[in-house]
Amino acid sequence: MKLGKVVKSDSHCDYIVQLDDEMEVVDPPQPEDYGFGCFVKLETEDRHWAVGVIYNSQLFNPAYLNTGPRLVSQPDPFFTPDLIRETRTILATALIGTLHNDSPPWGEQGIPRIVVPVNTPVWTMTESEVESFHRDRNSQPQFCYYSFLLRSGGAFASQLVETVLSQVSPLFEGSDRRALDILSKELSWKHTLGTMR
Repeated sequence: MKLGKVVKSDSHCDYIVQLDDEMEVVDPPQPEDYGFGCFVKLETEDRHWAVGVIYNSQLFNPAYLNTGPRLVSQPDPFFTPDLIRETRTILATALIGTLHNDSPPWGEQGIPRIVVPVNTPVWTMTESEVESFHRDRNSQPQFCYYSFLLRSGGAFASQLVETVLSQVSPLFEGSDRRALDILSKELSWKHTLGTMR
């Protein structure tokens, strides 16, 4: 599903996505489509640019604390202005790599080298795409962006990694899954001890 488009960046791997609303598309994304820790891909019809993770959101409402003149409660039949709602939902997205659509597809994890252009469409990733991104060129499991998310996730960094691990772990089996579960438990333990201090 298409979520929106890139409107700016705060750094080379920290991008701001403006969510589509009912003024722009017939079927806008629902809140369940762009939750915390959601995997997204930035791509056009011609090119895949990057894979990212949503780590923060902001709501913009220009009417908040607006002290300007307001319309009376009873509408005037001769003057009925068309009011356009100017609220926006903004998603902060950390870029964590790229997805190569070879056969089979595989992920190149790490900071992407290229700069993603403004207005690039942003889409939610399917479960199979998320799994492919977590396999290297030799189809071996990988989770190389762990430390990057801990550094770039801001105040929610450890919760972000826990959320990502809870999505990625069920995609694997055997020792690979056990390794991810151990990583998740260790992070949860550190987070619990950190709050007790």
